Amino acid sequence: MFLYIFWTFFTILMLLALYLCYKISVADMRRRIIPDGYLFPLMIIGMIILSFFPWPIGIQIGVIGMAFGYIMAAIIGLVFDKIITHRDPTATAPIGMGDIKLIAVGGLWCGPTGLAITLVFACIFGAAWAYRKKQKFIPFAPFFIIGGILSLIIIAFLI
Repeated sequence: MFLYIFWTFFTILMLLALYLCYKISVADMRRRIIPDGYLFPLMIIGMIILSFFPWPIGIQIGVIGMAFGYIMAAIIGLVFDKIITHRDPTATAPIGMGDIKLIAVGGLWCGPTGLAITLVFACIFGAAWAYRKKQKFIPFAPFFIIGGILSLIIIAFLI
């Protein structure tokens, strides 16, 4: 009976995480914004799953990946912001705080190695989509989430 409750709770958490990923993707596609109301529950669910359920990475590696993802994305965002606003003071930054926080949450779920794989997939898919649609700005969240799912599959079955 305990195992039934355990796996039921795990399934509910994973379905809720998938729903939040869907809402994040839709919000980024429609409004080019990633709301904190979806990111923080996704982070809490990730911490619960890493702490209490079997997952390819442990909570320690997840927290290291989260810190690494946040620091790396913040530095890259700051550099891009300085370069772009130096050329055109009225321009907006290409990477926003929502993207930075999403990368941090992705680091929590996937760890540092999985985060690197996720970013490679996200950049390839995003660049292909931008090339096909002939758009200058791309919504990064949907491609990052697809890359994260593929990264988790690679970590679980290949690494």
